Amino acid sequence: APFTASVSADGAKIVDDIKVKQPRIAQAPEHRYDIINGVIVMDGATLTGGRQEVPWWNGKIKPSQTVKAKPHVTRFVPGREGLGLTDRIDSTLAYMDEKNIVALDHNYGLWLDRRRDDHERIRRPNGDVWAPFYEQPFSRSGEGTAWDGMSLYDLRRPNAWYWGRLDEFADKGAKSGKVLFNQHYFQHNILEAGAHWVDSPWRSSNNINSTDMPEPVPFAGDKRIFVADMFYDVNHPVRRELHRNYIRMNLEQLGDDPNVIHFISAEYTGPLHFTEFWLDEIAAWEKDTGKDVKVALSATKDVQDAILANPKYKDVVDIIDIRYWHYKTDGIYAPEGGKNLAPRQHARKMKVGKVTFDEAYKAVNEYREKYPDKAVTYYAQNYPDMAWAVFMAGGSLAGIPQTDNDFLSEAAGMVITGTADNNYRMLGKQDGCIVYSKGAGSIDVSLAPGKYMLASINPKTGEMTIVNKKLTIKGDYTLTTPDSTKVFWFKRL
Repeated sequence: APFTASVSADGAKIVDDIKVKQPRIAQAPEHRYDIINGVIVMDGATLTGGRQEVPWWNGKIKPSQTVKAKPHVTRFVPGREGLGLTDRIDSTLAYMDEKNIVALDHNYGLWLDRRRDDHERIRRPNGDVWAPFYEQPFSRSGEGTAWDGMSLYDLRRPNAWYWGRLDEFADKGAKSGKVLFNQHYFQHNILEAGAHWVDSPWRSSNNINSTDMPEPVPFAGDKRIFVADMFYDVNHPVRRELHRNYIRMNLEQLGDDPNVIHFISAEYTGPLHFTEFWLDEIAAWEKDTGKDVKVALSATKDVQDAILANPKYKDVVDIIDIRYWHYKTDGIYAPEGGKNLAPRQHARKMKVGKVTFDEAYKAVNEYREKYPDKAVTYYAQNYPDMAWAVFMAGGSLAGIPQTDNDFLSEAAGMVITGTADNNYRMLGKQDGCIVYSKGAGSIDVSLAPGKYMLASINPKTGEMTIVNKKLTIKGDYTLTTPDSTKVFWFKRL
């Protein structure tokens, strides 16, 4: 007779009667993400760490190649998981933990199909696509044939897999202290090499939505494209509505995630009018839904300053992101927005210059003082080497080494303490302070009377050393600093 689990000897328990105690699964803690006094914090502590960009294109699925890959949570290799393939979200978060990375800076891929890695502009004869695939935010329609040999995109339909992956990263990342930079657009598609545009979902040949982009593509010198002006034209009745729908798509898909920061576009050097349109749509969506998302203003300096000077956007912009301009030792590098040039094209036409601690500090400090309710991040020239300059200027998400959590909690309540001496910088409050010393000297510290712990921190490693376990301060104290760069922390006991 065939064996069945319910058959048993007299008096013996059958399988269905055996009760198995279910293991208790520990739940990851819920964290609170806020911007308090112009600083991005998690559970009240300053949030710090590096930033991880995602690959734009390229990649191979041979084991010898995947070990060199970087995480990209919307990269897809059918039937295969792992780094360089379809990344496991938990593994991506572990990778970020290991490398002290706090933010995943995500944008959609330059093209879906690796055949386009050859940078040719020809139409593909069939849909015999090559993995890994860099998924786009839109679904295919099942109708017609796009330039890559697959069906046409529908710009009104979200790609459920793409958005599901980002939402999963945001949900799990929120429990492990990670932030998602959601770049709504990817400007690389609409400038420079013609191959950047030919497979774009927004191209008329690739969608069912009548975007009215010129066909055949107006390649300059049979090689380059300049369609940014047309792409950013929000007066076009069809494209305007498609942009509006897409901006809301981003907000609807990720609007409930407190650790998501919304950016307009990777590599953005676009015009003021499109930036205003983007912010207007976010403001309208927030009003319609009653929700509030975190919004970063990341643009050229002229566009940033124009937006910040407009009271209309005071409550829309939460974060000022310095990325496409910087102070340099001999002035300022500040390309104009809306010139139909990518960041690296601007850099070929202008002198980028050198950035030291002082220039990075100045950029962050100026905007923190002028807009104290807004956080400031810095990913411009010489990032991440300027992490301590960003931190000491009151910037957010500075890529300083991992260090004591109490240090970060104390830092969140401190303000920039002005000094005419460029040999040191100070953050402080009445009963504690942090001093960044560039070399040997004597620094006057004024604190409330009491007992303090004095610790030094290696700025390269984050290693903390106790200098004095119980230091009595009666008001003014002179700190003598060594010849090497050090960070000192006075903590009230």
